[in-house]
Amino acid sequence: MTEEQYLEALFAMMGEPGWCNADPEAWVVLEEELGASLPTDYKRIIDGYGPVKVNGHLYLDHPATERWNLAEEMRSTAQAWSEVSWDDVELENDPRSSLGIAEIKFGSPDGLIHAVSTDGGEAIFLGKGAVGRNWRIFVVLDDEFYEYDMPFSEWLYRYLIGENMTGPYSSAFVPGPVNFESLPMGADEAPSTWYGPDRGM
Repeated sequence: MTEEQYLEALFAMMGEPGWCNADPEAWVVLEEELGASLPTDYKRIIDGYGPVKVNGHLYLDHPATERWNLAEEMRSTAQAWSEVSWDDVELENDPRSSLGIAEIKFGSPDGLIHAVSTDGGEAIFLGKGAVGRNWRIFVVLDDEFYEYDMPFSEWLYRYLIGENMTGPYSSAFVPGPVNFESLPMGADEAPSTWYGPDRGM
């Protein structure tokens, strides 16, 4: 399937997007800060549902909200991962050759940019590298990198149907409709839960 077809299939599986926080200006500000135009399918998914926790594991932050703010998460993630001395780590799957860079970078157009987070210890990034290359997904788990050469919409679709999308033997399949939990915007706000359509799984 094409990127657009994966996006349509994902929306059908997750249910009609709410677009509650969709804000083009927030993306403009974020992309100017990053120095990169983020993938269109990624922005549409975040705009459609974020901020939200999906299937009890996956967090989608949004650039237009004060809490669960995507820009802040991208900054803090880049700072934390940039402090790791990667030259001292023996990597089986080194992302530098794929990205076309000499040093592992975070938060830069030719490096790795935070995409979404999970409660399982995986760090999930968007990566493009050299000019002319397509965006794809890089997952870091236990100081090891796993590359998925596909658009974010395809990665998320395959993640939700239970494929190993955060490393070997990593399926986080949750049967039944996709489960959503709102992320509280204030200290006194209780989370709410809702479900996508039946998907026969």
